[in-house]
Amino acid sequence: MNDPFLDHPLLTGRYFYPLPDKFDTPFFVEGDGFRLGCRYLRVHDDAPTIIHFHGNGENVADYLGGFEEIITGLGANLLLAEYRGYGMSSGVPALAAMLGDVELIVAASGVPPEHIIFFGRSLGSLYAMHGAACYPQAAGVIIESGLADPLERILVRVEPSDIGATIDELRASVDRCLNQQEKIAAFRGRVMVMHCRNDDLVSVSHAERLYSWANEPKKLLIFAHGDHNTIMSVNQKAYFSAAETFIHQLHDSSTTY
Repeated sequence: MNDPFLDHPLLTGRYFYPLPDKFDTPFFVEGDGFRLGCRYLRVHDDAPTIIHFHGNGENVADYLGGFEEIITGLGANLLLAEYRGYGMSSGVPALAAMLGDVELIVAASGVPPEHIIFFGRSLGSLYAMHGAACYPQAAGVIIESGLADPLERILVRVEPSDIGATIDELRASVDRCLNQQEKIAAFRGRVMVMHCRNDDLVSVSHAERLYSWANEPKKLLIFAHGDHNTIMSVNQKAYFSAAETFIHQLHDSSTTY
């Protein structure tokens, strides 16, 4: 999926913060003229696989070690997805074009969608939710500090005229490519939405809207402490306890793993 406004070079330059970062044993996913430097830990034969999409100012290397050890210790396999231009990936990031990378990553995982949990943090919520919409039969989706209204964040970076659009044209592009309400409403698996009450970048109203649009079974977890960039560190015990419950509920409800 491509869009002349959402993939405009000026928006790309202002929206994304790609930093190189090398690590051992990358899992490369091949695209058309680029490759994604992901990380894949498949350590359980009969367990769901989390495909995790990180936030904008992060990369896969930020989740090596502690995060991956805890998640796999909870009983899930973990595929840390990378964006174009980030970490060990080639290419240039682009909001709409990278939606298609979700399907490349799912295919490369070798896991049936029914065994996948899409997990998206902040910017990553756009790609996790796209995965959930493309694969409504997936096991679950976890949204951390996610976006209900991507247009709000885009307008922080650019004026529509900067990228040759009117506000109505830009809104139409967002609605066509990044309609979070439509995508989460199409999903039929288990949903968990996590957010900080005092998120200083993406207000808690985004979480409340995402939760209201989701189908049952669903859970909304609002943390009283922490902010956008400290949600996991400040609330580590409750954060991973909720993830563990989510994983076990999926595992217990399925006899096919």
